[in-house]
Amino acid sequence: MTMAPSRGRMLLHARRGLLACSRPLRGDFGGLRGFASFTDILSDPKNRLQSYLSTSNDPYLNLSIEDHILRKSPPDSTVLFLYVNRPCVVIGRNQNPWTEVNLGILDAARHHTNDIDTEPPSIGAVDLVRRRSGGGTVFHDEGNLNWSITCPRNDFTRDKHAEMVVRALRKLGIDRARVNERHDIVLDQGHEKRTSDPQDTHRTPYTLDDGALPKPLKVSGSAYKLTRLRALHHATTLLSSPNLHIIPQYLRSPAKRHIQAKGVESVSSPVGNIGLEVKPFQKCLQDEFADMYASVDITAMVGDEHLNVPDIKKGYDEIRTEDWMWSQTPQFDLLLDTPDDIGIDMNVHHGIIESLELKRSRLSRTAQEDLKKALLEQKVQDIDNWTTFLQDRIGDLDERTLMIAKRLDQLIPIPKLADP
Repeated sequence: MTMAPSRGRMLLHARRGLLACSRPLRGDFGGLRGFASFTDILSDPKNRLQSYLSTSNDPYLNLSIEDHILRKSPPDSTVLFLYVNRPCVVIGRNQNPWTEVNLGILDAARHHTNDIDTEPPSIGAVDLVRRRSGGGTVFHDEGNLNWSITCPRNDFTRDKHAEMVVRALRKLGIDRARVNERHDIVLDQGHEKRTSDPQDTHRTPYTLDDGALPKPLKVSGSAYKLTRLRALHHATTLLSSPNLHIIPQYLRSPAKRHIQAKGVESVSSPVGNIGLEVKPFQKCLQDEFADMYASVDITAMVGDEHLNVPDIKKGYDEIRTEDWMWSQTPQFDLLLDTPDDIGIDMNVHHGIIESLELKRSRLSRTAQEDLKKALLEQKVQDIDNWTTFLQDRIGDLDERTLMIAKRLDQLIPIPKLADP
């Protein structure tokens, strides 16, 4: 097993590096407490460089503020936005939650039940969120800082602002940090310190040749959204997550091997904590952004009160709906038609069951017709529990139909989203 550099050593380096990021911030963090003026200030063409820090830990709100920035900021502006979310699993716009997330554990943890094979982790309720950008699935918590840059599309590259983050990390003593070929930020794990250009953000003194062990640890993964004039680059930064040992339980789906899906699949990588606290890194990243662009016109805080901005509230309400979470799922086939399984092949398109093949199910003709009548053209999101749903539609279930219902409960659960 590859081990990360010890947390103590990293924090020692971080304390030594704090002096490199100790100058005062430009701007006034109290200047935007009046949320009514937020959109006017954000969209003012004079404010070409802006920096915002969220005081909210609500993932739905922070993603909605981020989207508001993308759509309302001037076309030639560059905007930094930093936020920390409460525990949540965030999937990409074009991902399948049933292949990316162990939804049974997520639902059991939210409702404090242990009626699934794997005991729920003990971190309590974890939100499930589908963002508006592409990319893979990530886990957020209080030890992860999310950063985003919205900039002119013509100025956008996938490495430009990841390199900015690496420079901030190195100023805090994290000399193993670099941008890899996938545009992620990693910590090299080599044991021998070699000569390296300190200005090269793609190589460190500990970088090993391709394929050599130990592998680098991924500490930041990115996602992107491009419009005609604007580009959004947002990313995680694993600083001091207390949940690294739990995260794999949430991101290991028991249904994945049974699903053939369109859309984007996540790429698994070994991950680790950087070993920094959030606030020092947050401050250093704001400073690095200001240095990179010479000056910042607006530096301010946003938070829960910005839910009163109508456009932000509209986006917030949208991404909390069942339709957004489930109906956005690209078409997929659930294949359980092997001799040792329940013998069905189900196609789901935009959250609606479009076809159901039962050739290997060993159901009677009448039972097959009953099952198809109950499920075809049905929205998956409206099935709280497959067994209960089928009992309500069909009545008493024979042994084979009940077996199918329980297998679907196991693989295709539909957990209710967070309460409004």
